[in-house]
Amino acid sequence: MMESPTRNIVYSREGNVGTLTLRRSPLNILNIAMLREMISVLRQAEADSDLRVMLLTAEGKAFSAGVDVAEHTSEQVGEMIPLFHETCRALAELSCPTVAKVHGHALGGGCELAICCDFVFMTRGARIGQPEIELAALAPVAALRLPQMVGPRWAARLLFSGEILEADQAAAIGLVTQAVAAEELNPAADAAVSRMAGFSAAALRLNKRSARMGADSWAQALPGIERLYLEELMATEDAREGVQAFLEKRRPVWKDR
Repeated sequence: MMESPTRNIVYSREGNVGTLTLRRSPLNILNIAMLREMISVLRQAEADSDLRVMLLTAEGKAFSAGVDVAEHTSEQVGEMIPLFHETCRALAELSCPTVAKVHGHALGGGCELAICCDFVFMTRGARIGQPEIELAALAPVAALRLPQMVGPRWAARLLFSGEILEADQAAAIGLVTQAVAAEELNPAADAAVSRMAGFSAAALRLNKRSARMGADSWAQALPGIERLYLEELMATEDAREGVQAFLEKRRPVWKDR
């Protein structure tokens, strides 16, 4: 087994399967340093033409509770958001199939990471969703992917209300592939990985390219959503208040501007 540990993640490759493990315990909150490490690993994986499947997993209590709000201030958000989007795009556009194993929570940026994978296996009792609206923010990657994934009605419900779903409900609407008991998470994901690992790497990559062609709108849509986020959303008083209230552990006071 080849293993490349960094401060916040570990990347290993066994045979023709790669595994990227988040290890910023306990909640795997995504900060700028971690995103840089992930981008580096995903670029390495993209260049590996023999790689047939990439598995995304996590240590700790949760898959990921999202991005670090402390690095979401006006001083750092201009670096944080493009880095996060680059990470999600690299994961979504990885040439080989991707499989996420989700335990605990996948919230905010953690949900967006998961839904950038082709398969998502999730433990019952775990929760997934986009609570950004509670901080007067938005989720650009989710706004891009959810309408295609779960339809416009469910996308609106998740994005506009911040509703958090249990694993079984998430599976029922197609947000995740399958909800399983905790002890079945590894066997279920491993079975999918093992099946794909037995196929031609070239055929897997061409199948993934063909599946993306009809739905892929990263190049057209994400830059505009990113500008909306950085130039308009972050210019509002409420966006600054949402972050400040979260950091001060108090209820936000909205000015609606």
